[in-house]
Amino acid sequence: MANYRTSRILPTVLTIIVIVIAIAGLVALARLLFTGSSSTAVTEFQAQQQGLLNTDDGRAVSMTVRGPIVADEDFRSYQVIISPTERKFTAYTGYLDVITDQQVLSNNTAAYDQFVHALNKANMVAGTPFTGDKNNVLGVCATGKVYEYRTMSGGEDQTMLWTSTCSGSPGSLKASSTQLSRLFLSQIPDGSNIEANLKI
Repeated sequence: MANYRTSRILPTVLTIIVIVIAIAGLVALARLLFTGSSSTAVTEFQAQQQGLLNTDDGRAVSMTVRGPIVADEDFRSYQVIISPTERKFTAYTGYLDVITDQQVLSNNTAAYDQFVHALNKANMVAGTPFTGDKNNVLGVCATGKVYEYRTMSGGEDQTMLWTSTCSGSPGSLKASSTQLSRLFLSQIPDGSNIEANLKI
């Protein structure tokens, strides 16, 4: 009789143990997956922040603004590039980027340091850069403006996040383009009025 009970209880106990081990394994795997992806995202964001706040020679940040897609004669865009040694504003007309206005001003590391910290407070690197076709802004927001924000090193892009004024094309940037564009334009004397005169 005892042997009969043991032979019935033993498989049940083994089944319960196997189920408990399987559940524990699944929970551990889920924690590993979710914690791993979260820490990777944090690491990428921290790397983007460090790139933004770096004031070494060769570092720079830029904003490019493209207006609505209209006739070549009426198309307008502009770019502001700020580095530890220079501030540069360039306005273009047409799709072949004919320069209509340009200002090149000196800068210094202390001023650049303050500026990039202000950009960081305004979340300029908040967001995950798109890859492939998603990162192509060609034709995006045909009736509004497209904003591209870059961190650069040695003239090469380190990160590029973009957004637009069209609700259907929010882009990769998770910050206020209004706040960021004001910061960039404030680096150029009378920058806001210069932008207004472009009629983008």
